[in-house]
Parts: sequence; C-alpha cells; structure tokens
Amino acid sequence: METNIRPFRIDVPQSDLDDLRSRLTNTRWPARLPGAEWSRGVPVAYLRDLVAYWTDGYDWRAHEARLNSFPQYTTEIDGQTVHFFHVRSSAPDALPLIITHSWPNSVAEFMNVLGPLSERFHVVAPSLPGFGFSPFPEPADERPWSVERVARTWAELMSRLGYERYGAHGNDAGALVSPQLAAIAPEHVVGVHITGGVGMPTGDPAELDGLSPEDRAMIEHVAGMLSGTGGSGYAPYLAARPQTLSYGWADSPVAQLAYLVERFKEFDGWPEGSAPAEPIDRDLLLTNASLYWLTGTGGSSSWTYYEGAAGMPIDQNVVPTGVSHGGPEAFRRIAERGNDIAHWADNDHPSHMLAMAAPDPLVTDIQKFFTNLGQGRTATR
Repeated sequence: METNIRPFRIDVPQSDLDDLRSRLTNTRWPARLPGAEWSRGVPVAYLRDLVAYWTDGYDWRAHEARLNSFPQYTTEIDGQTVHFFHVRSSAPDALPLIITHSWPNSVAEFMNVLGPLSERFHVVAPSLPGFGFSPFPEPADERPWSVERVARTWAELMSRLGYERYGAHGNDAGALVSPQLAAIAPEHVVGVHITGGVGMPTGDPAELDGLSPEDRAMIEHVAGMLSGTGGSGYAPYLAARPQTLSYGWADSPVAQLAYLVERFKEFDGWPEGSAPAEPIDRDLLLTNASLYWLTGTGGSSSWTYYEGAAGMPIDQNVVPTGVSHGGPEAFRRIAERGNDIAHWADNDHPSHMLAMAAPDPLVTDIQKFFTNLGQGRTATR
C-alpha cells in the first residue's frame, strides 16, 4: 500500500496565469436583465468591477507565496491524491487538530487561521477530494465520495502522520466530515468543534416536544426556510446535472467566479435586491476563485451534492461536541438529544465563511473548547 508523504509546493506555470488574464480581458459580457440588482443573479456591474480587479489589481503570486509559507504535502489514500497543510506547533504538549474546509471553498479558507491555531495545535488542513490540489484521478473513481469515505480517508491521514489522539474542526462541508470522523474513530478523536448545523430543525414534529410556544414558533419558521424553494435553487441542479455546469466553469473564469460569489452571498443571507459591504476581503475571494480555476476543480467539487453528502451534520455522542455559531438555545436543546454538547456559543456574524471573515474569534472559540476538555484529553504523537 502506498504510504509515502511527499513535500508539495504550489508553482502555477506563468502560461496558466497569462491564459487566465487573456480570458478575463476578452470576456463576452451579457446584458443586464431587468429587475432589482441581485434578484436575477450576480449584477453585471458588480462582477465587471471584481473582474477588473482580478485582471489588473489582484496578485496571484503574492498569495501563492503566502500559501507556500505553510508546509504542504501530498499522499495517496484509497486511490486519491490528498493535498494537505501540516503546520506543527512549537508547544511541547500541542494537540493535533485536523480542520476541514467548506464548499464552495478551498484550503484558502484557512489562510488566516493556520498561523494562530499552530500556537496551540499541530494543524492538519487537507483539501477535500475533488477540490484544489486534491483533484480526482483521470478517469475518475467510480465509487461515490461520501462524507463517510472522506472521514475514513482523514483517519488514515492522521494515522500516517503518527497521531493517535487528535481533535477535529470543520465548517459547512467540514462540519459534516468532522462528526463523521468521530463516529468512525472515537478511540482517536478527543472532541469535535464545528461552526454550526447540528441542532438545526428538520421539520420533524418531535423536535418541538418540550419547547416553549416561542421556541416552537421560531423552530417552525427556520424549518420552513430550510425546506423551502426560495433562493437560487442551485442545490437540486447540482445534485442532478453538475457535469453540464462544469463546462462553463472549465472554460470561463468569469462563469466560475460568478457562481462562487453568488454562493458566498446566498449563504450569508443577503436579501434579494440589496448587498451590504463585503464581509470577506476580496483578495481572499479571488484566491479561492483562482484555486478553483487554476486546478480545474469547479465541477468535481460539487460531489457533495450529487453524492447526497450535502445536508446537516450527523448526531454523535461518542465524543464531546463544541459549536461556535450554534444559534439560539432552542437549537442547542435539539442538538443535545443526540450529541454530547460540551460548548455552545451563539456568536452572531454576517458571514458563513467564518475563518475568512472572523478568524480571531473563531480561533479563540476553538482553543476554548479544546482547553475546556481538560488536560486528560490532550493527545500525543
């Protein structure tokens, strides 16, 4: 079995960057459709401005160098190349911590937290299979990439690194992988920290048992929003026909950028017809978009939908769970029915991509959760 771990360095050929700039410069722009801005999709004027900056203001090489300032490696697990950052702490009793990024994001999501987290943890940050520098093989593996398969891959990765006991953190897609990792490897995972999702209402009437009338009304309202047909309706199409969309993402960097920007804004709950100031620095937005474009992984990253992996985190009570942006106490009461909730914070923030938009509070919350688990849970290598 292949177990080699190889050093990795990002080095995008200049010809790829020249091609990107040429495509951006020669974009064929559509007309603005009638209707309030954002109600028909990403506004043309907004995207033209962002693309102008991507073309003549954004510096990929500077961000490539910043990514390369963190140690990176690749290994092959279950036939899949896995790219990961491995930033070891100087603290002698540091806890290993595997952190999993979101969709539609990349390891660029963690650029602002890798350094601060490594003050207390040995940080392992893999690129999800089919994302960024963990591309699917050609031809692609016919076996489904489920959340459970990713979790088993992460368990093998941590074993190869020599970590017997470790923590796990995740956001969005990563918040699905991390509890699943605990469920399959409870003897190795000391605790799971996620940004949210657990305890979210599903519409099951049993969730309302024992709640006050006020909490019941709130739960019913949120359950209705989660099961409704509003918004862009992207999820059903990704679950059914992602290959069709992938042609545009592979051929046009502007099509790729528009799709990513719309997801970020939709996830942040921006109302139709308006958009406040960006909660995420646009250089981070463009670093993420550049990674998708330069690695050609826009289509393959959508497996979380067509493999049925998109949804809410599983319930697990084999290890403690900490939640940094869990919402009201009514959600916690639902979550506690199937999880050992050791930490719950309702940290309100306008962005779903917290490691990008609010890195310092997120790092503090992760540190607090694992510190409160006690020294008896500290892992060793």
